[in-house]
Amino acid sequence: MFNKILIANRGEIALRIIRTCREMGIKTVAVYSTADRESLHVRFADEAVCIGPPASSESYLSIPRIMAAVEITNADAIHPGYGFLAENAEFAEVCSEYGIKFIGPSADQIRKMGDKITAKETMIKAGVPVVPGSDGLVKDLKHGHKIAKDIGYPVIIKATAGGGGKGMRVVWEEKDFETAYTLARTEAKAAFGNDGVYVEKFVEEPRHIEFQIAGDQFGTVVHLSERDCSIQRRHQKLVEESPSPFMTDELREKMGEAAVKAGQCINYEGVGTVEFLVDKYRNFYFMEMNTRIQVEHPVTEEVIDHDLIKEQIKIAAGERISGKNYYPTMYAMECRINAEDPFHNFRPSPGRISSFHSSKGHGVRVDTHVYAGYTIPPFYDSMIAKLICRARTREEVIRKMERALDEFIIEGVKTTVPFHQRLMKDENFRNGNFHTGFLNDFDLTQ
Repeated sequence: MFNKILIANRGEIALRIIRTCREMGIKTVAVYSTADRESLHVRFADEAVCIGPPASSESYLSIPRIMAAVEITNADAIHPGYGFLAENAEFAEVCSEYGIKFIGPSADQIRKMGDKITAKETMIKAGVPVVPGSDGLVKDLKHGHKIAKDIGYPVIIKATAGGGGKGMRVVWEEKDFETAYTLARTEAKAAFGNDGVYVEKFVEEPRHIEFQIAGDQFGTVVHLSERDCSIQRRHQKLVEESPSPFMTDELREKMGEAAVKAGQCINYEGVGTVEFLVDKYRNFYFMEMNTRIQVEHPVTEEVIDHDLIKEQIKIAAGERISGKNYYPTMYAMECRINAEDPFHNFRPSPGRISSFHSSKGHGVRVDTHVYAGYTIPPFYDSMIAKLICRARTREEVIRKMERALDEFIIEGVKTTVPFHQRLMKDENFRNGNFHTGFLNDFDLTQ
């Protein structure tokens, strides 16, 4: 087992990792930018190293600065969390070269799943269903037009190096293809330094259902059941839950088997997530694989009573996993609390938190790094907390979430708490009648 783990991240996920490491008797190193000097992950780690100014490119994305912190502190492993360098194959490779264990998959596994075209080709070979679309990157506008016409509108143009909804455009009619193609490439180039795009059939009114998987160094891969992440705004998840209200036992078995195949075909090591689109007829298609821990991992932890961060660390240390699939024994739901104003198009709301009281009670969990007096910096993701509730039925979870949201007090900045309060009262949401486009016509004022 490791003696000291450096956490190459910030915020709630860094604090989350520190907690598990402490319970396992492992020392921790926090790295931080000057903007995060007062963050709780800096306070609670055994050691902390400042790695640069607020800009991510000069701190949390700087491989040389992070590796310098490893050398200074004699850490023997790095946990990347999510975001930043978590799915960076070069970073995993550098760690390997310097004899530092990267807590996650190998550089080769990251590359196979990080590029969406390569991932799709890999899944086809593994016999996992994929959405009809281009065989590889679109060569030029003429090529793109032909693909779209062959598979039929609507289509979606996606950046091959994409994520978070960037470099993505839905095209409903042929006349709009050129503009969408140009915009998708421009946005992809700006966000990822890669303007490669591909075209797929746009699945209308789909569910976004993902399967948590885990694989060890001995070739064993299992799934830990599903999460429904269909409540999204501009491809950004806002609410996640397990089990999915759309799921059947038969569909769970089929999707779980496909997710395990996806991991097996690349000899996956670590904890990861296989994401699917599921149409209204319960046909499912591989979308992508995230080779890291997910923001919404607490949902799975609550329904199977399993610490996924501990699982990551044990797998990286060479321990075997059980070899059995896990299924939900409870219901859980997560609301992402962002520092955004939902009444003004979810405009970011950085600033000083003057008052903070997190929800408590049986079956209520809050993962956060903020507190009264903390100043939310404008440089990073706007998520400041995750509110997770667990109960025996979905109806009980929603009632518990309503109560917990009413108790959640954050003053000094605008947050998405009012949005979640309104959503919990929506009849269609309560009945499980929603898809990824559900929020397009959602009225916050009702």
